[in-house]
Amino acid sequence: MKRSITTAVLAAALGVLPAHAQFGSGIVYDPTQSAHAIQQIAQANRLYTTTIETTRNVIAEYNLAMRLASLPQNLYTSYSNLGRQQWSRLVRPENTYGNSAAWMNAASTGYGATAATQSASIAEPGKIAGYSSLSPVGKQIIAAQGATVDLDNAVDASSLQTIGTIRAESAQREADIAALEAASHSSSPAEHTEMATLQRINQALLIQLRTQQETNQILQAEALQQLVGQKVQQDNLKSLFVTANDYQQNFNSVTPQETSAGTEWAFHY
Repeated sequence: MKRSITTAVLAAALGVLPAHAQFGSGIVYDPTQSAHAIQQIAQANRLYTTTIETTRNVIAEYNLAMRLASLPQNLYTSYSNLGRQQWSRLVRPENTYGNSAAWMNAASTGYGATAATQSASIAEPGKIAGYSSLSPVGKQIIAAQGATVDLDNAVDASSLQTIGTIRAESAQREADIAALEAASHSSSPAEHTEMATLQRINQALLIQLRTQQETNQILQAEALQQLVGQKVQQDNLKSLFVTANDYQQNFNSVTPQETSAGTEWAFHY
């Protein structure tokens, strides 16, 4: 009986110990170590996948850097053959009476605009004879018309000088644009650094600002021409009102005298 109890206790104690599979040559299978080995294999697999993705990203970045380095040569080549817009040359007139060549020269260079305008138009006669003997209203009308002629001549000369100066500087402006274009299409690495690119952007902005200034000058000349034209219309309208007012006053003062004199002559006969 005592031997049976001892056997049962030994069997229970052996049942508490973890089970290990027995292999040949003393190898024992441990489930705990197997789970750890599986985790290590999974981590190694993830590390391998991450390494492959990192390698692909590095290769993609390298290829992108190569494409960016070759962009100025590959992408800008199609823009190197753009047509250049140049000022068309003015057609020279016949200069029949010898007073149109100077005007065309001023329109091309901006020099001698005042003299060219005067030679190509009718000369002003100066102050008309008998101006001092006119009535105040008459003096005002004549002075306004004379001022219109003077202003129109001055504006014409200024506009001619503005256009001529812009045309004369168009060659230099075209040379600046050509130099900027050549630097942009250059295959030299020095022309495609960040500082060189920013410098070209600044140059392009300066050219645009100067072109805008020239445009503003042309618009200003056009505005002056319109102001002179409006002055002519206003002077004509005011002159009509003044003439109508003078006519009414003369009619009111002269008509009764003529009527009275006519009646006297009628009774005289």
